[in-house]
Amino acid sequence: QVQLVESGGGLVQPGGSLRLSCAASGSNFSIYIMGWYRQAPGNEREMVARISPGSSTNYADSVKGRFTISRDHLQKQVFLQMNSLKPEDTAVYYCNAENMISRTNDWGQGTQVTVSS
Repeated sequence: QVQLVESGGGLVQPGGSLRLSCAASGSNFSIYIMGWYRQAPGNEREMVARISPGSSTNYADSVKGRFTISRDHLQKQVFLQMNSLKPEDTAVYYCNAENMISRTNDWGQGTQVTVSS
């Protein structure tokens, strides 16, 4: 099991950028696929980006070319660089850790991202 703490959310104008961070503590970080998910009011939670221990990535079509996920194994952190933000990116963003062995999932508490002029 890992404990996850997100930071970096906030209010930004359309076209702006934000960088989300997620700090993990607990079990072996290298056996977890890390991901960012988001949930807007009235919507289901959706995958935004995921990164494997070997740094293979996949993204939702809606964020390809604008968002970049990365991870730092030494610091046990995962990041989401968000550029060219749009109002439809407004949501609570959650950090996720999927254990590749047990297939269990751990979640952070979420951080609010609001894109508005």
